[in-house]
Amino acid sequence: MVITVTGHRQETGLLLQTKELTKNFGGLAAVHSLDMVVNRGEILALIGPNGAGKTTVYNLITGFLRPSGGKILFNGEEITHKRPHQIAKLGIVRSFQANILFMEKTVKENVLLGFHTKYRNGFFQEILNSKGYRKEKIEAEKRADEILSVLNLSHFRDQLTKNLTHGYQRMLGVAVALAPAPELLLLDEPVAGLNDEETAFMMRLIRQIRDGGVTILLVEHDMKAVMGNCERIVVMNYGRKIAEGTPSEIVQDADVIKAYLGTGDYHA
Repeated sequence: MVITVTGHRQETGLLLQTKELTKNFGGLAAVHSLDMVVNRGEILALIGPNGAGKTTVYNLITGFLRPSGGKILFNGEEITHKRPHQIAKLGIVRSFQANILFMEKTVKENVLLGFHTKYRNGFFQEILNSKGYRKEKIEAEKRADEILSVLNLSHFRDQLTKNLTHGYQRMLGVAVALAPAPELLLLDEPVAGLNDEETAFMMRLIRQIRDGGVTILLVEHDMKAVMGNCERIVVMNYGRKIAEGTPSEIVQDADVIKAYLGTGDYHA
């Protein structure tokens, strides 16, 4: 099944670019002069040891941190100093390493909350139950059901989120991120804590999301999942990019082996 809940066209070319992106915390450069491109329609992995700067890069791209230097371009527009809600409305959405969910709400209610950046009608329209608000609500309900169906979560739609297993909570986190129909989806360790079967399902799901028109930037420590599913990989260490290439190139890179991979077998 191919996910078709986004409506984005499968175009090629540059989608996101960072130019000399830098973030300093005191005297420490968490990210140093990072040049990185994300091409439209690909799954790009950003990998490296803990403390390499990967999460800081995510926070810079999504506006939760302000850069100390450099630029971020999305669809040719500079977004370096935009706020998180402005960046989300442009089409960049992220998931989180931890399950940031409303545990006392149902599965479907969580997905519906993910639509808030797309709503054109605000609080007063909701209070007045205006025609525009009712139309948006119907559209959101329909899209939420579609997303839950594709992610194999429909049978949980009315259950409280706290009652889901860890694996299904991870999938729900992806569903919430898909709700506002992102053009670029930043996933932060989506298979963390999953067993082999759940990991395989999640990676199939990620490929389906890409095939449905969403470009994926992925931070993940499961190297078999990365090597078997990503077209390109960027490797960071101590805030710097130390390598970039295809999985077959990265697995043979001496600097990457020394800094991160070691000598294991990473073929999926």
